[in-house]
Amino acid sequence: MSEKLVIRNIGLILTGKIEAPIQDGDCVVAVDGKITAVGYEKDLDTSGAATIVDAHGVTIAPGLIDSHIHPVVGDYTPRQQQLHWIDSTLNGGVTTLISAGEVHMPGRPKDIVGLKAMAIAAQRWYENFRPSGVKVHAGAPVIEQGMEEQDFKDMADAGVTLIGEVGLGTVKDGPTAKKMIDWARKYGMQSTIHTGGPSIPGSGLIDADIVLEAGTDVIGHINGGHSALPDDQIVCLCESCQAGLEIVHNGNERAALLTLNTARELDQLDRVILGTDGPAGSGVQPLGILRMIAMLSSLGNVPAEIAMCFGNGNTARQRELDTGLMEAGYCADFVLMDQAQHAPGKTILESIQLGNLPGVGMTVIDGVIRSHRSRNTPPAGKLPEVLG
Repeated sequence: MSEKLVIRNIGLILTGKIEAPIQDGDCVVAVDGKITAVGYEKDLDTSGAATIVDAHGVTIAPGLIDSHIHPVVGDYTPRQQQLHWIDSTLNGGVTTLISAGEVHMPGRPKDIVGLKAMAIAAQRWYENFRPSGVKVHAGAPVIEQGMEEQDFKDMADAGVTLIGEVGLGTVKDGPTAKKMIDWARKYGMQSTIHTGGPSIPGSGLIDADIVLEAGTDVIGHINGGHSALPDDQIVCLCESCQAGLEIVHNGNERAALLTLNTARELDQLDRVILGTDGPAGSGVQPLGILRMIAMLSSLGNVPAEIAMCFGNGNTARQRELDTGLMEAGYCADFVLMDQAQHAPGKTILESIQLGNLPGVGMTVIDGVIRSHRSRNTPPAGKLPEVLG
């Protein structure tokens, strides 16, 4: 028996597609956790639904994606001695998290056997257990001196698909990083690199030359995590490669706007993706992705529907995910939200572009409702309702 979800009476459909961020329609249909149709209810087959949601005119968007987190185990982080941080993040509209390395594991093994074992274990425990239903792509080993090609093959064969931030371990030079990243890419593993000054003991300065030589898929926290590179190096990175330009909450806001403006001048806003870089010394940011969307929209003068794509569709395409886009065949991962009560602006989009957060009223992952009215965002003007 297939499980069918119908979300009707939608006020605005955001797609995550930067080339077409808004879609006409008032209804989304999903079967067995996958989107099957997006459009007007009168044109769609909505019969036989196991769950019907009346959106009451609120906005729906693909669930947000945090491109840069540092998880450890389950829904606990020893970095800030905090429980349920992932559930709290779900309440900020985020349905998918991507690890940039499990660096805060107490006693993190740095020998090659140990780091491979931990990467495989981390990939497994988040594959087997989703905190509050959130998808956590983890098992992102921090590469160390002495690793060989076989080590990357071993990890890939065991299901590891990510490489943690290059530069957090003993590999801090361009030639060694490039050699290992090429091995990782050969076996289908995506990579990111630390950018800017040191963030934790053991990390170091990673400047533009090293970033460009390493050739990772994503330029991790291009706006610094915490300390950003000089302006000319940030501009150089934007101009000199095609890697993802990852802007994070736990970075330098001025450098974030410089990155945004440079990407816009290059007509490459599709490269901009968002992360929080938490848990970290700055703590956990349950509303970090929404805050970055509002900040970049308001201070960067970007239409809110475009800025929203930085937090879902751009990342989905950069990371080759099956979520983050409002399109048939993609996972039915959604955030339903509305303009916050008494927030300025005539519409939710105008309100966001004025720098205000929307109110989250519901999240859905794989076609299953995971949360209702957010305990973290400001209260929404209107709330969706489950009819059956």
